[in-house]
Amino acid sequence: MKIINKLLLASATALAVFTFNSCDDGNAVVDEVFDNTTSGIVLRTVSVISNELPIGKSDANFSVEVEMQDEQNGALVDHLEVFVSFRDNTVETGETDYDILDEVMAATIPSSEFYTGIYGFPRTTYTLTLDEMLSLLSMDSSILDGGDQFYVRFEAVLTDGRSFSNDDNTDTSTGSFFASPFLYTPSVTCPVESTLFVGDYLIEQTSGYVDGPTLSDGEIVTLAVGATSVERVFQTANYPLYCTTLRDFTIEFICGEIKVPTQNSGCACSSGGDWFSDPTVRETYDPNDDSVFLVTFTDDTQSDCSSPVQTTYRFTKQ
Repeated sequence: MKIINKLLLASATALAVFTFNSCDDGNAVVDEVFDNTTSGIVLRTVSVISNELPIGKSDANFSVEVEMQDEQNGALVDHLEVFVSFRDNTVETGETDYDILDEVMAATIPSSEFYTGIYGFPRTTYTLTLDEMLSLLSMDSSILDGGDQFYVRFEAVLTDGRSFSNDDNTDTSTGSFFASPFLYTPSVTCPVESTLFVGDYLIEQTSGYVDGPTLSDGEIVTLAVGATSVERVFQTANYPLYCTTLRDFTIEFICGEIKVPTQNSGCACSSGGDWFSDPTVRETYDPNDDSVFLVTFTDDTQSDCSSPVQTTYRFTKQ
């Protein structure tokens, strides 16, 4: 697959767009979000305290702090409703699919329980344990496997009776600036010790090149614990023959298998969005030996430059 001309053209175009538009982006985001809040509400994520549910941990829970922002500084909110459902992501051929997509109400949080945050807007911290989720959905813990997800959805009910949730969001309010998704997806995990799969590793591409290596090749990278205990993050170039800027690359150790979550590329023919993703067949790992392991992922998932390929890297601890 020859991508050099496409990559060079895309890089030049992106630079020009950034040069002329970057100064206006911040104000545009602010204006758009607050224009929208005149008819609704932003439920801003202040902090995701816990977003993973380790199997076998008695204190496993989902916990988040949110802030209500509207045209009356949060005073329009009468109460929040919380709903829970379940997504079975580990259905093998011939096995039962345990999806529970019909939501069950988990809680109602009245405005009297809100407290004032540092910016003057009302906030609340909500926690839902794994045991509570199982009870609400009449589920048995034996059906859980690493990679399954619970959906926790918030709905803001205003004093005039209107309600707002994730279906009412704009792309702007769900982005990183305001982080107002209304919907959270805590994942079921198998605990991974923070001392494992971290530190310096030599990474080498063992699969065929696609116009050169996909990530850094034959170089030392440093793996660190990511946003959850099962995430490991390292910095690498994407297509280093053409783009040398280092970017975070995330992998997840999910109950014996190595998952590559969907993530963007910094070197692409057009958008680079959702470029890397989970492979057709995941590699496995030994939780008692982190000296050498393989990571396979789907490269060019959206066929941005050419057809998707499976790319494999070997990680050797130094």
